[in-house]
Amino acid sequence: MNPIRIVQPPITYNNKLTQPKNNETANTHFQNLLNEAQQKLKISKHASQRITQRNINISDVEWNKIEEKMQVAKSKGLNESLFLTQNAALIINVKNAIVVTALDRTEAGNQIFTNIDSAILI
Repeated sequence: MNPIRIVQPPITYNNKLTQPKNNETANTHFQNLLNEAQQKLKISKHASQRITQRNINISDVEWNKIEEKMQVAKSKGLNESLFLTQNAALIINVKNAIVVTALDRTEAGNQIFTNIDSAILI
């Protein structure tokens, strides 16, 4: 009885697979991907629950404006900001790009906000 032999082609090194696209260095490419991921605004579980419970509606246009203003706030070194839209008040941890909590705009009028370093009107 002859043993079964599996013949595999030799493993070769393909230089094309390891080069970053468009002559970017690997570090630059990774840094660009990291920056894109950090720019996305995340919503905490608590904030998501508040948005649902309070029936707060924020349009895609408003979310885009919030993200733009958040980047400006981040560039100025701000940490915790109150973002006021037409329908909502959001506390956002600018450093980590996370919506911490959300209130209806009329409800927010009766509140005192502490531990924030800025207020941003959208």
